[in-house]
Amino acid sequence: MKIAIVHDYFNQYGGAERVVETMHEIFPQAPVYTTIYDMKKMPDSFKGMDIRASFMQKLPFMEKHFKKYLMFYPRAIESFDLKDYDLVISSSSAFGKGAVKRIGACHICYCYTPMRFVWDYENYVEKEELNFIFKKSLPLFIKRLRNWDLKTNAGVDYFIAISKNIKERIKKAYGVDADYIYPPVDISKFKIFNSLEDYFLIVSRLNSYKNIDLVISVFNKLKLKLKIVGTGPYKEKLESLIENKNIQLLGRVDESELIELYGKCRAFIFPGSEDFGIAPVEAQASGRPVIAFAAGGALETINEGVSGIFFHDNSIDSLIDSIKSFLKSESQFDPKTIRSNALKFDKKVFKKKFKDYVLNKYNLLVKS
Repeated sequence: MKIAIVHDYFNQYGGAERVVETMHEIFPQAPVYTTIYDMKKMPDSFKGMDIRASFMQKLPFMEKHFKKYLMFYPRAIESFDLKDYDLVISSSSAFGKGAVKRIGACHICYCYTPMRFVWDYENYVEKEELNFIFKKSLPLFIKRLRNWDLKTNAGVDYFIAISKNIKERIKKAYGVDADYIYPPVDISKFKIFNSLEDYFLIVSRLNSYKNIDLVISVFNKLKLKLKIVGTGPYKEKLESLIENKNIQLLGRVDESELIELYGKCRAFIFPGSEDFGIAPVEAQASGRPVIAFAAGGALETINEGVSGIFFHDNSIDSLIDSIKSFLKSESQFDPKTIRSNALKFDKKVFKKKFKDYVLNKYNLLVKS
């Protein structure tokens, strides 16, 4: 059986890219097809993969203006010659599921979410800083892209959602009943530290929709220490919002430093509505409680009152109230109990469930 993996794009390293790493560990002989591949932004583990980028790789100024090439991505995905593969696994939150398999082959899509900028357009672009011409022309293309997105569903034999939350979103957008398998988190990397330090922590891509600006506003008021790990296009905007030295943007840090930052923080702050959210699980694997917005994947990964607490309104006052509530009950959170909650999302669990699922569905399709 010949297997190919298809991923939307490799221009930043985040949760989806970690999933592809794990998929490749399960199926190490599988080449990985993608629209664009920025090697500088990927860890060394990607150098051992057979990564095959589309014609978009050669387009000018791609690194800085990849969003402006939006209309090219469907064509790039469809351009891949996958006729030699019996099984195509797409890793997709956008275009990957549009990969064209040969007749008789099996296509399984591991779906992070239906295209966010198509199915949640208003919320997605609300904070995006787009130029006037691009913003005006975008709705027309989004309509065309939605039609393409729906059309490509016919080429997918099975959908796997990354959470119950996304399972429901797939049903709403596509009318498809998906199964779900939580994405992998390498729990073994993280550990409980005996001593804590006086700071709260965020680990995130610095994108506009991550809601980090809300947290900065709150910590400007509370004067508590906040450390933010990550890089992204919203960095300069976030820097401009910081009023005091109690808030630090650390940028990208190495793995050993990240593990220590997780393990020694008072609590982890997770302010966005994410499809799943790997960082809060990593924090829990370090024995640290999470203060999270009560939406999306956080509702599935955090046990309220045991491994964290929620704030229910996307507002400064609501987050302040939750932080104050945490400060009063901080000593009640047990690191070992918190870590045990993270174990069900371990990488080993994903590998077994995903491999069993993929092979079972492939065999069923072939026999039918």
